[in-house]
Amino acid sequence: MNLFDLSGKVAVVTGGTHGLGMAMAEGLAAAGAELAITSTTPSKLDAALDYYHGKGYKATGYLFDVTDELEAAQKVALMEATHGKIDILVNNAGIIKRVPAIEMEVEDFRKVIDVDLTGPFIMSKLIGKHMIKRKSGKIINICSMMSVLGRDNVVAYASAKGGLKMLTKNLATEWAKHNIQVNGIGPGYFATSQTEPIRVDGHPFNDFIISRTPDGRWGNPEDLAGTAIFLASDASRFINGQIIYVDGGILATIGKPANE
Repeated sequence: MNLFDLSGKVAVVTGGTHGLGMAMAEGLAAAGAELAITSTTPSKLDAALDYYHGKGYKATGYLFDVTDELEAAQKVALMEATHGKIDILVNNAGIIKRVPAIEMEVEDFRKVIDVDLTGPFIMSKLIGKHMIKRKSGKIINICSMMSVLGRDNVVAYASAKGGLKMLTKNLATEWAKHNIQVNGIGPGYFATSQTEPIRVDGHPFNDFIISRTPDGRWGNPEDLAGTAIFLASDASRFINGQIIYVDGGILATIGKPANE
């Protein structure tokens, strides 16, 4: 079990104030990591830190936009000075705009790409240079099933997540020689506050997801914790450039008729 021990490690989790980001951050903290959480919203950051501290975890908050390279550089320098090192980076911060492609404004498309793809590049580059000097590091990019599948009304999000998958593979290729592993997690459909309105019994999308998922249920946020711990730990030291899909089996099947 020592392979999964993160004691003495410092983990930066972007957008780790709620939902899947918080679940993964809590998993890392439970395995022994010290947390550095980023957010763009003061109230969410304060609430998250109260939660982590209430659980007995060591956590510090940093308020900035990961798409602002200058501001991000300043905050990463502060993190390094405060914590002495950064061992783990989880690029989780992201947005989605559900708009038909024909109706989507180019400005909105660019915004999604900026947050979901350019932000992880900026954070990986800034933190990666310190990892390269130390010859050690773990970077986990939160991709999506939309890294490999299409769906109506998420053209910008899917484009960004597909790009993030390839960013993962390219950084792994370049940085493996520095003992840095860059991998991704592709979550399926999870029960979060964002999906709550469509998870009621009888809602068409709720019924669709349950029938489409071999596990027959939505994922719980804590279902991601184990994969995050694995990819952040020595247990995955020879795994690089891979995307692990935590989806209850959706990508493994063509599905089944709704009446079965």
